[in-house]
Amino acid sequence: MSEDLVRRIADAVLYEGYILWPYRRTALKNQRRWTFGGVYPETHAAAHPDDAAVMRTECLVEGPAGATVDVRVRFLHVVTRGVARAGADGSLEPVDELVAGGERHVAWEEAVERELATGPIALGGAPRRVPLEIPAGSEVEPVAGGALVRSWHELAGALEAGAQRLGPALWRLRAEVVNTTAFDPAAGREAALARTLCSTHAVLHAAGGAAFVSLTDPPDALRSEAEACANRGAWPVLVGEPGTRDTLLAAPIILEDHPRVAPESPGDLFDGAEIDQLLRLSILSLTDEEKAEMRAADPRAREILERTEALTPEELMRLHGAVRELQVRP
Repeated sequence: MSEDLVRRIADAVLYEGYILWPYRRTALKNQRRWTFGGVYPETHAAAHPDDAAVMRTECLVEGPAGATVDVRVRFLHVVTRGVARAGADGSLEPVDELVAGGERHVAWEEAVERELATGPIALGGAPRRVPLEIPAGSEVEPVAGGALVRSWHELAGALEAGAQRLGPALWRLRAEVVNTTAFDPAAGREAALARTLCSTHAVLHAAGGAAFVSLTDPPDALRSEAEACANRGAWPVLVGEPGTRDTLLAAPIILEDHPRVAPESPGDLFDGAEIDQLLRLSILSLTDEEKAEMRAADPRAREILERTEALTPEELMRLHGAVRELQVRP
C-alpha cells in the first residue's frame, strides 16, 4: 500500500469545495462554503435535521481475533481571518481590506486541518472512545501596515470505534464521530459552521492479518452482511494500490474502490468535478485585477495561481487528455 497515494486521495476529499473557481471571495459560489462532510453541533442538528451531528462508518473486516484496525478521522476547522490596520499609537483597527508594502489582505475565512485517532483496536477487544477537545483560540500575524488576526471557536465531541463478531473470521466495524460542541441554534447556520467538523472523513487501516471487504462490490457470500452496514454521511471505499484491502476511506462524497488522482494533474484545484485543463486555462485568462483578488483571497488560492502561471506549454498539453485502458480486440 502506498501511503502517498492514500494521502493524496484523502487530501483531495478533505479540500473538495474548499474554494472554487474563480477563487475569489466575491464569487457567488464562494459565499456558501464548507458544503461537504459537515458534522454539526447537536443542538443545531436537532433544529435542522438535514445537518447531521454524527458521521457513522460501518464496514466488514475479515481476519482473526487479535488483528487490529485503527481509525483516523480528519476534518477542517473554520478559522476567521480578520484584517487590522496599525494606528500611529500601535493600536490595531479592524478593516475589511488592507493594502500595504505591495501586498493586499482581505478579511475572510480559512481552515486548519484537525485529526482524531483511535490507535490500534483489536478485533474481539473492547471498543475505543477518544474525546475531541479543541479550545477556542486566536493568533496575530504581523504584516506591513497592520496584522492578520486569526481566531477559531472551540470544538467538542468524541470518536468511538469497535468491532462486532459476525462469524469465525468476519467482523462488522463501526466508527462514529459526534459533535457535542455547545451552541445556541438561534445564532444561525453560519455561526454553526464555525463550530462544525467540516469535510469530515475517516481513514481506516487494518493490520495483523485483517482485510476490509469491498462494500461497492462485495463477494456474493458476504453481500447480505455488506448491505446491512449502515453508513451515515460516509461512503466507504478501498484505497491504495488496486487489489489491496488493508486501507479504507470513508468519504462524504461517492467514490469508486481504489480511486486515483490523475497523474497528469500538477496540483489540486479543490473541484474534482471539473477538468484541470479548463480550470487552468480560465485562471490564465484572468485580468491582473482578478488575479490580484484571487491572490489575496486565500493562501491556497495564491498557491493555485502561482503554480498555474509556472506551468510550461508541455505541462499544459499533458492535461489535454489521456487514454488509459486502450485494448486491441480481434
